[in-house]
Amino acid sequence: MKINALPIIVSCLSLIGCVNANSKPETLLADAPEVTHQLHTPATNETPKIQVALLLDTSNSMDGLIDQARAQLWDIVNELSLAKCYGKAPTLSIALYEYGNSNLSKYDGYTRKILEFTQDLDDVSKALFSLTTNGGNEYCGTVVQTAVNNLEWENEDETLKLIFIAGNEPYTQGQINYVDASQNAKEHDITVNTMFCGSYNHGVSSYWRDGALLTGGDYMAIDHNKAIVHVASPYDDAILKLNTKLNNTYIPYGAKGLEKAEVQISQDDNAMSYNESSAIKRAVSKSSHLYTNKSWDLVDAVNENEVTLSKLNTAQLPKALAGKSTAEIEAYIVLKTKERKQLQEKIQQLNTKRKNYIAKETTTLNKANNLQSAMLAAIKKQAEAKHFYW
Repeated sequence: MKINALPIIVSCLSLIGCVNANSKPETLLADAPEVTHQLHTPATNETPKIQVALLLDTSNSMDGLIDQARAQLWDIVNELSLAKCYGKAPTLSIALYEYGNSNLSKYDGYTRKILEFTQDLDDVSKALFSLTTNGGNEYCGTVVQTAVNNLEWENEDETLKLIFIAGNEPYTQGQINYVDASQNAKEHDITVNTMFCGSYNHGVSSYWRDGALLTGGDYMAIDHNKAIVHVASPYDDAILKLNTKLNNTYIPYGAKGLEKAEVQISQDDNAMSYNESSAIKRAVSKSSHLYTNKSWDLVDAVNENEVTLSKLNTAQLPKALAGKSTAEIEAYIVLKTKERKQLQEKIQQLNTKRKNYIAKETTTLNKANNLQSAMLAAIKKQAEAKHFYW
């Protein structure tokens, strides 16, 4: 990178603001309009879907951007957990690319797919905490084109399909023309949103705004080095204690069950290592419907019809269930399901009190021009066209 600056997905990734093409330079992020909604007859009976591909510049001066993504992932998840479409709660899948890092292959245009679309939020967090920065060449057109062509995008017309690309070098660099990449995205009903890490006017002159306008996306200027402020509340300790109890309701199964359970704990630790606020918001995310672990947790797997107990290989069960009958295992899962639901409800209730407390303590959090506020503003605005509402 050429500028001096100052660590998503996965933390990867304070509330709402955006900039449109006609905004004045000094107004970086205006409040998003209030969303009104009407229920329409859905075109299908499918569960509504949101797909978000996050393309992060990991060159030298982007430590602050990566840091914001790690810390703010859970804010984004928590807000999206409140969304509805045709009265239904959507699923959320997140994909992650890095670009502009000199450690990446020049033959791939200094881009790397870190995660295919996944609903496993622990994997997103783990991936974000694995990122490191190193100076390189930032080819925006290349990474956008690669994400459009190589990710497994849904075909349903009503799926909300979004790309967010963040960086601070000219958008025109690289062999693939950003105009062609944007046209390709538009043809696949994918909206590209650009987040320039720097001043509004600098991003405009560097063609970041053009990159967004070509697909009907939003251009935003963000302060990627802005520190995340933790506002303590009287409910924080209680939420964290409930989170510990929540972890005890998971029943690892299968070849990777124990490993994934360890990842769950390690991402709790990663969130806490950033600050207590991040850990609390992660706990809140874990109490929402968007946090699902059916690939390794027997409770989610059974309740989401991912496995049939009578057909499950007993060797895949945890030691605590070894030698148990199917009826005994079912009873244990029912017990853990009830326990988890109660804990999740308590976390949600405490979080409502926490948010009300913070709202009284400060009036500045919702004005922050950071990664989270930029993404949420654009998502809410563009989601209206697909009949999503909050």
